[in-house]
Amino acid sequence: MQNTTSVLEFHLIQLSEDPYLQTVIFGLFLSMYILALLGNLLIILTVSSDAHLHTPMYFFLCNLSMVDIGFISTTVPRMIVDTQTHCPVISYVGCLTQMSMYLIFACMDGMLLAVMAYDRFVAICLPLYYQVIMNPSRCGVLLLSSFILSLVDLLIHYVAVLNFSNCKDFFEISNFFCGPSELLKLSCLDILTNNIVRYCVGALFGLLPISGILFSYFKIVSSLMQSSSSSGKHKIFSTCGSHLSIVCLFYGTGLGVYFSSSLSISPRSNAVVSVMYTAVTPMLNPFIYSLKNQDIKTALRKILSRAFH
Repeated sequence: MQNTTSVLEFHLIQLSEDPYLQTVIFGLFLSMYILALLGNLLIILTVSSDAHLHTPMYFFLCNLSMVDIGFISTTVPRMIVDTQTHCPVISYVGCLTQMSMYLIFACMDGMLLAVMAYDRFVAICLPLYYQVIMNPSRCGVLLLSSFILSLVDLLIHYVAVLNFSNCKDFFEISNFFCGPSELLKLSCLDILTNNIVRYCVGALFGLLPISGILFSYFKIVSSLMQSSSSSGKHKIFSTCGSHLSIVCLFYGTGLGVYFSSSLSISPRSNAVVSVMYTAVTPMLNPFIYSLKNQDIKTALRKILSRAFH
């Protein structure tokens, strides 16, 4: 028989132990959180209030903004509090809850980016069938499928990390939040099983959506090569460029941290990179879309003109 103790708490790391830098970090993350909330709420308000934006593309963009609000709210507020209390400790239940919310919102984010790429593929390559293919029922099914796959991702991680055995009543996590990759390292699984779970789940819920995105954009580029309209190309590149920027930022940093956690990388370096997709990406999404999308800018002008008149 092996002695097992129920884990009481997890100790998170801080981005810096310097009191001055902690004050700077507090102000920086609070600003990013407020900007992310305001920016994504503005996108939701804009899409909801303008009838011209009631299309599948902006339906998914609106849902992406809601998911981003949940995603950044899962990790950043807790980290902001920790910089003030100087006690980055989280309970066992709190840690699993944070990991659950993180997995659901992160997977939903990735799936929605893949669905948005598919939407652009249909709109550009099959314009005559767009209304038929991307009907409201199909959009609802795609959204529901993204949520169900997120729950499956959560279930697989839960099975892997639910039980811990150790002679201590706490564990130290090498990040500022309870991420799935950190908890996998602390679970009772042997190294081989741990890596199998990590890479299979990463391939299924990371590389599979990326493959769909790459296939969609390959078809889009092929279609553009056959088009002779320069104005049409410019509009398509403007819309797709915003989406691709977010895809590269989210998947580049997210998958990098998830897979590299099995390597001997400095915990603080790992935490700094995690900031890119847990805080920076949700903050930048609404600005990237609003600054590069003419429809969003036009709708924003209408809202502002009504507000000041």
